[in-house]
Amino acid sequence: MTSSTSPSASRGHVGFRALRHMHARRRDEAHRTATPLELFFDLCFVVAVGQAGLQLVHAVAENHVADGVVGYLYVFFGVWWAWMNFTWFASAYDCDDVPYRIATLLAICGVLIYAAGVPRAFNDNNWTITVIGYVVMRIALTAQWLRAAASEERGPARRTALIYACGLALCQLGWIALLFAPADWRRWLFLILVAAELLVPVVAESRHQTPWHPHHIAERYGLFTIIVLGETMFATTVAVQSALGDVKEFSELAPIAGGGILIIFSAWWIYFAVPAHERLKSNRESIPWGYGHFLIFASAAAIGAGLEVAVEQSVGKAHIPTPTASAAVTVPTAIYLLTVWFLHARHFKETLAQQLVLPVAVPAVLLCTLAGHWAVLAAGLVAAATVATGVALASRTPEAKGASGTPPSGV
Repeated sequence: MTSSTSPSASRGHVGFRALRHMHARRRDEAHRTATPLELFFDLCFVVAVGQAGLQLVHAVAENHVADGVVGYLYVFFGVWWAWMNFTWFASAYDCDDVPYRIATLLAICGVLIYAAGVPRAFNDNNWTITVIGYVVMRIALTAQWLRAAASEERGPARRTALIYACGLALCQLGWIALLFAPADWRRWLFLILVAAELLVPVVAESRHQTPWHPHHIAERYGLFTIIVLGETMFATTVAVQSALGDVKEFSELAPIAGGGILIIFSAWWIYFAVPAHERLKSNRESIPWGYGHFLIFASAAAIGAGLEVAVEQSVGKAHIPTPTASAAVTVPTAIYLLTVWFLHARHFKETLAQQLVLPVAVPAVLLCTLAGHWAVLAAGLVAAATVATGVALASRTPEAKGASGTPPSGV
């Protein structure tokens, strides 16, 4: 790391101080964990995740599946990208003083504004409120990068911070310009702006790697995965609760509720079965890993939306074919399993049998779509069997046999 580091940064930030120099944190800093402010920030993002999932439920329940999926991916990108930008910056430059906290509070306000605009963006292709929310978030983050640049000595670290600040500002001008484009052009222009956004970190980090902390980044992504899965569990519970008006309907809801719990718990188990931080050694591994989590987060949230659709269809509130309602659960579940395997699980498998567990589970989950009203429960049983198989295979490896008694986590 070529950037300067203060004595307090080298020891880690101990205690709160009103004002600090925003020096870069150390990549080898001991005991680096998520802060209470970061956890609060994540919880505020749940509002936006919930709004995106709710709109997906309405679209699929009305049999507008294609439009619903496209709209969901568009609005979820805004949620994920804003969260990711803050997370990686905080891992490198979190100084936890008053200006930093105020900037984070401003970003949270932007998140809530963005969430308020999700229904209009999703249903009416009206991005005005969401772009305003993004402007607020970008003002906060651009100011943070400029502050980081001012705290660095002349050199690659300062240049990287300035590239980030300029890239964010230019992309934000593009989002504002999007509001004035013809409505028919907006979704295509949206994709161009997405590509520009994704290029900013690639360009900024090409000559100098910001000092993000591998353990901290892995923990932050893991915590957000837990929060999204928790939102999925909550949404499913609310859906089942609202459908329990007639006791006779419980027989229809029980397989969905049981299968949903198995899917969500298995999704948690599979994600945390391997030490993801061991793969995060440089930008070559970390950027694809970080970008790939768009599919993990989006599919995890979509599982909850799919379970809500399955509940509504089972009690006659959603007039769609049973296979469509089943696919609303099985497809995002399959995407989640495949993406987790591709991003980090496959790098920790010692045998061919271990390597094949998740890839084989993907088509098995998709086949559950054909199981009618039992599709969700069948998918949950497949997910649970996948976990059990992974644990059994891991326990047979030489490393597991020579361990000190700690049971292998599996998949």
